[in-house]
Amino acid sequence: MHVLVAPQAPRETGGPQLRLRRYAVVGLQLAAVTAAYYGSAKLGLEQQLVRGQVTPFWPPTGIALVALLLWGMRMWPAIAAGAFLVNVTLGPSLLPVIAIAASNTIAPVCACLLLRRVNFRPALDRLQDALALVFLGALVGMLISATIGTGVLVASNALAADDFWPTWSVWWTGDAVGILIIAPLLLAARTIRRPDGVNVLRWVEAAALVAGTTAASLFVTRSSLNLLFLVVPFLIWAAFRFQLPGAAPCALIASVVAITAGAADAGPFSGQDLLAKMVILQAFNGTVALTSLLLSATVAERNQTVRALREACERLSEALSQLVPDRTMDHRPTFRLEKHEDRK
Repeated sequence: MHVLVAPQAPRETGGPQLRLRRYAVVGLQLAAVTAAYYGSAKLGLEQQLVRGQVTPFWPPTGIALVALLLWGMRMWPAIAAGAFLVNVTLGPSLLPVIAIAASNTIAPVCACLLLRRVNFRPALDRLQDALALVFLGALVGMLISATIGTGVLVASNALAADDFWPTWSVWWTGDAVGILIIAPLLLAARTIRRPDGVNVLRWVEAAALVAGTTAASLFVTRSSLNLLFLVVPFLIWAAFRFQLPGAAPCALIASVVAITAGAADAGPFSGQDLLAKMVILQAFNGTVALTSLLLSATVAERNQTVRALREACERLSEALSQLVPDRTMDHRPTFRLEKHEDRK
C-alpha cells in the first residue's frame, strides 16, 4: 500500500535575519537622507535673502528627489524629518513649521510621481529624461513648496502681504535650483567608476575645464557688464567631452558662484531689487541646467545609437559569413585566365 504524501514547501533559511538586514538597510537609508537633508539645508541657508530661511539655493530638494527616485516613496518620512528639524529652529511657530515641512515633503514627492508618470530614467541618457527633470521635476514640482511655504509665512504674519511675490520667487528659485543642479550631480555620481588606463591628456583636459569654468564664472558674476553668457561655452565643452559626469560639476560651480554674487549684490545683480535678482538668477541657472543636461543627454543618445549600429553591423557580418560559403581567392584568377585562353 502506497501512501501519497504532499511535498512540503522548503523552509526559508535565514528568513528573520534577512528581514532584519533589510530593515537595517532601510533604517540607514532613512538616517542618511535625514542627515543629508539637514546638512545641505544649513549650507543653503548661508545664502538666505528673506527672513533668515528663504534662500535662492536649496540643495535638499535635489537630495530628496534623488532619494525618492532611487530608494522609493518610503523615504518620505526622512524628508519630512529633515525639513522639520531645519525649520523648527527658524520659526515662526510650531504650526507654520509643520505646514512648511509638509510642503517641503509634498513637493519632491509630487515631482517624483510626475517623473515616474513619463517613465523617467535616472541615467539621464535620453533627451526626454533631461527635459522631464527640468520642466516637471524642477519648474512645475517646486511650485507646491514655494506657494504653500510663502502663503504660510503670510498667513502667520511672519511676512507682509506685499512681500509675497518677491519671497515666492526666491523660494521657487531655490527649490528649482536644488533640483536642476544637485539632482543631476548625484545621479551622475552613480555612474562614475574608477578610471583605468585613462590618458594623461584626458586628466589635463578635465582640470583645464574645471579651472576655466570657475574663472569664467567668477569673472562674469563680478563684472559690471552683462557677460553671463560667457560661461555657456565651458558647459558645452563639458557636455560634449565628458557628458553628464563632467557637465554636472561645471553647472554646480557656475550656479553656486552666481548665487553667491546675487546674495552679495555684486556684478549684474548690483542695484537690482529682490524680484529682479531672482529673475536674472533663475534665467542664468535655467540656461546652465538646460545646456548641461540637454547636451549631455543628446551626446549620450548619439553614443548609444552609434554603439547599437556597430553591434548590428557586427551581427549582420557574422550572419552573412555563415550564409555565404567560403571561397578561396585562388579559384578566381584561374577562372579568368581560362576564359581568356579560350577567347584566343
